[in-house]
Amino acid sequence: MAAQTRCIIFDCDGTLVDSERLCCQALVKVFNRFGCTLSMSEALAHFEGGKLADILSSTRDRLGINVSLDRLEPLYRQELDQLFLSHLKPMDGALNLIAYLKNKGVEFCVASNGPKAKIERALALTGMLELFEGKVFSAFDTNSWKPDPDLIRYSAMNMGFTLDECLYVDDTPKGLEAGINAGVKTVQLVGPVSRNHKLEVTKIHHLRELETML
Repeated sequence: MAAQTRCIIFDCDGTLVDSERLCCQALVKVFNRFGCTLSMSEALAHFEGGKLADILSSTRDRLGINVSLDRLEPLYRQELDQLFLSHLKPMDGALNLIAYLKNKGVEFCVASNGPKAKIERALALTGMLELFEGKVFSAFDTNSWKPDPDLIRYSAMNMGFTLDECLYVDDTPKGLEAGINAGVKTVQLVGPVSRNHKLEVTKIHHLRELETML
């Protein structure tokens, strides 16, 4: 399938770093501050990636509370940073896969909806920041968030590859949709909290499975 793949574009949360449960835990903590009864299972059931403002606003609307995003977003980022500091780990197989790609001469980068500082902090806490130096692309660079395709195309262009030379890996429906919309080969890393979708993508259950696709 991916014989001509020369560059792998990774999502960050839930793909390179094992963060999605921590993201949902931060949601629970923040909304419970305002007297809501948001459970971890409810947060996981509705988590589908995308822009943080959209995640916060949809959760707020679902819970029926009147709190501005200007209050919610800094509280969420503060909670998440503390959880990252204590609990964040790389996804199983991530470091081995990056070593394999370097050995094979396959380029790689990360393209995430989060701010660049958040992406770099997550990579630093999991021992991967040096590996991605100069290869971190944020939706804030393009002012366009997944599922829009702009960030994926921007990342490929900045890495110096055509879209058909790239393979994109994500775990959420909105991220996968961005890859499909961008016109790149798109692979889903299926995890324990992955949501159902009808997108036609190749599915893997461990990052090391990518090695057999190259």
